[in-house]
Amino acid sequence: MVGRVIGYLSVCDPPGQSIAELSEALLASRSAISGAIENLENLGVVRRTRTRGERMDRIAVDLSTPRSLGFDMSEYEELAELAREGLEVIGNATAERRAALSETAALADFLVDRMPALYEEWKKHRAALVASGDLYDPNAEATAGENGDRT
Repeated sequence: MVGRVIGYLSVCDPPGQSIAELSEALLASRSAISGAIENLENLGVVRRTRTRGERMDRIAVDLSTPRSLGFDMSEYEELAELAREGLEVIGNATAERRAALSETAALADFLVDRMPALYEEWKKHRAALVASGDLYDPNAEATAGENGDRT
């Protein structure tokens, strides 16, 4: 259900959908939709908004944060810590037995080290894609409206 919800939210019109609208479109129960949305909110992939005068939340894809884009270092920091704790538990076990945990910790540390640079590189690459017209930026309209110009 999580995949169906994120897939539909990625292409639906309008972008913000109520739980009832999602339920109807996906032919699923409201409780199944609510559970999927809760999972997606925990992942930081969707956001809830409420329009003035409406009594329901609207759910939309949110790609505005490092977490929603997969650049959240805390997950890798936690993974490295967990792997190191596992290594402590097995103590002086053979290298073969320690291999999976050692590699997991090393990979997670590598990703924590590289993630800030990758995120900055992505932001520059994304800006170039937006400037070329190859990528739509929903925030550009709001920014242009605030500045009184349109790009």
